[in-house]
Amino acid sequence: MGKTLVAYFSAGGVTRAVAERLAAAAGADLFEIRPAVPYTAADLDWTNKNSRSSVEMSNPGSRPEIAQRLEGMDDYDTVFVGFPIWWYVAPSIVCTFLESYDFSGKTLIPFATSGGSGLGKTLEQLKPLCPGALWKEGRMLTGASEQDIKNFLAAL
Repeated sequence: MGKTLVAYFSAGGVTRAVAERLAAAAGADLFEIRPAVPYTAADLDWTNKNSRSSVEMSNPGSRPEIAQRLEGMDDYDTVFVGFPIWWYVAPSIVCTFLESYDFSGKTLIPFATSGGSGLGKTLEQLKPLCPGALWKEGRMLTGASEQDIKNFLAAL
């Protein structure tokens, strides 16, 4: 791998912790995908169908605005994209991130965290957003140890 980036969205800190460990193990740069309007606890209440996250996830075309762009995306050959699983897929803001750059010729590797579900249809959701990118198989890294992360990297 050439220059590597770990880009992640984390609503509650779980994905952030994994992303930080992954970036350290891979010798990668780190970028947090932050919403322009931060999520509140009420926004993240998935049991309320009128909460912000529920409304976003029920609309496949929803694209929450990102707080800032990453300058120099062209410098990266490999991009790990991390996120919590929401409704069996990546949160809408991850779609916003992926549609904001040209990933043609780059390798994209998803990783996710979840309280109980797997990757679901995440790759089916994300692949069409990045034509020309090479997607590698992602992995759930909830509770991943340092060795789990090393094994994940070695398998790539």
